[in-house]
Amino acid sequence: MFDRSKLKLKPLGERVHDLDLSIVKPLAKTAVDASWPPIARRVIEAKNSGAAVILMAGGHIFRAGIQNYLIDLMEKGYISCFATNGAGLIHDFELSLIGATTESVARYIAQGQFGLWQETGRLNDIINEAYKREKQSGLGAAVGRAIQAGDFPHKNISLFAAAYRLKIPMTVHVGVGYDIIHEHPNCDGAALGATSYNDFLTFAEQVQKLEGGVLMDFGSAVMAPEVFLKALSMARNVAKQKSEAIDRFTTVVCDLFDLPADFTHEPSKNDRGYYFRPWKTLLVRTTAAGGESFYIKGKHAETIPSLWSAINERA
Repeated sequence: MFDRSKLKLKPLGERVHDLDLSIVKPLAKTAVDASWPPIARRVIEAKNSGAAVILMAGGHIFRAGIQNYLIDLMEKGYISCFATNGAGLIHDFELSLIGATTESVARYIAQGQFGLWQETGRLNDIINEAYKREKQSGLGAAVGRAIQAGDFPHKNISLFAAAYRLKIPMTVHVGVGYDIIHEHPNCDGAALGATSYNDFLTFAEQVQKLEGGVLMDFGSAVMAPEVFLKALSMARNVAKQKSEAIDRFTTVVCDLFDLPADFTHEPSKNDRGYYFRPWKTLLVRTTAAGGESFYIKGKHAETIPSLWSAINERA
C-alpha cells in the first residue's frame, strides 16, 4: 500500500488559484425564455404543497459564481434538498476559507503537487471528527456546521453553511479516490464512507417526498442520475407497501449536451446519447409512470439566474 506519510503537502498560499471571489455575481434579474416559466410554476407548486424540490449538481456549479442566487432560493424555501459530489464540497470549502479555489491540473500534476495542499486537508479532520462524535452524522452537515461556526472569512457565500443554517439537507455523494482530499495522510476511508452513506440515506428520505415535487440536475452526468435512480427505487419500494405512489413529479436537466427536440424516448444503444445518463435516467425512465421532464441547454452562469428570475417573476 502507498505510504502517505512520505507525501509533502504545501500551504494554499503557494498555489496559483484559477478562480477567486470576483466570479461571484450579485443578484440581478435576467431575461427569461419560454422554457423556464413552466418549471418555475412547478417549483412554486411543490413548495406550497410541501413536496420536495431537490437540486443535484456537479462541482462546476460552485465555480460559476451563482452562489447568491442559490442561497436566496434556499432562504425562500424553493430548494428543500441540495445534493452534490466531493468536488463541490472542496470548492465551497476553499472559497469560504481563502476566497479562491481551483488549480491547474496540467501544471500541478506535472509537479506531483496536484491536490496536496495543507488547508484543504482540514476537510478530512472535520469528517473524521464528525464520524467519531456521532455515527449517524452526515458529511454535508458536518462541513456546513464547521464553516458556519468557524473562522471562515467568506462563509456568506458558502452553500454548505447556508444549508446548515437553514436546516436544509446538503448531501455529498463521494467516490473513493475521486477527490483531492483522498490523497492526504489524514483521510480516513471509514469516516468518509460512513458519513457519505448517511447522506445517501438522507437523500433517499427526501425522495420519499417527491410526489408532486421537482428534481433538477445541473451538470452532473453520472452522480445525479445514478444516486437518484437507487434512491427512487428505495422510496418507491416503501411507498408501494403502503399503497402509495411516487410517480407524478417533474425532472429538469440543465447541461451542455445536444439533445433532440423530442427527448421523451430513450435513445438506442447505438446512439452516443444513450451513454449520457441524465437523458435516459432522469428525462425518460424515472418519469415514465406519470411524470414530466424538461431539458435546457446552457451554462450554469446563465441557467441558475434564469431559474431564479422565473421563480421570482411568478412568485
